[in-house]
Amino acid sequence: MDLSITLIIVIITCLVSIGGFSNQKIIDDLIFYPPAANRGQIYRLITHGLIHADPFHLIFNMVALYSFGEAVEKALFSNHCFFGDMGKWVFLLLYMAGLAVASLPDLIKHRDSYHFRSLGASGAVSAVVFSSILLLPKLGVGIAFIPGIQIPGYIFAVLYLIISVYFDKKGGGKVNHGAHLWGAVFGLMFTFLAVTFFTQINVWENFKEQLQASKPFLPYCNP
Repeated sequence: MDLSITLIIVIITCLVSIGGFSNQKIIDDLIFYPPAANRGQIYRLITHGLIHADPFHLIFNMVALYSFGEAVEKALFSNHCFFGDMGKWVFLLLYMAGLAVASLPDLIKHRDSYHFRSLGASGAVSAVVFSSILLLPKLGVGIAFIPGIQIPGYIFAVLYLIISVYFDKKGGGKVNHGAHLWGAVFGLMFTFLAVTFFTQINVWENFKEQLQASKPFLPYCNP
């Protein structure tokens, strides 16, 4: 069975996060803690994405990741117009870099804040969600408990950011809601630059065609 990169990330994140719910040492070893990162523990820019505050936090992120990640990953290696066999690695780079880049503002802002800690894959998930907005803006997202009803991905993305900004301003807890915003910016920039300079796809033309289409389709180019 050939597992997608998205599904592998979801499985590993769920296993580590569930372990962390009952083992504080796992949380302490992996959580994003700026003073420790500035002392050389740079890996925390990545490992904090493996742990979550509670089951709801984990489910919210992993459902969003799976819903958008599978489609983005498939698009990136779908044909000769994109990255071919390298597409999976491009997707993995998008996810991993999204985790790190979304945390850089807090690494700078809280470099001496010994009480600041954050956890969760929010930045990376947001990067994937907004990558899909450029590539597949009409990708549908199902609404829980309402069978057969979906909302377009770009509407979900806006709601995703509004909720994040609200909780970020509200403050409290270890969930870094602000990472959603930085992850979104990175996801858009990474996808635009990578596709523009390393593939045969015209990002803007594809975006306009996708919006005009009745349903999402894999981006294509002339052979």
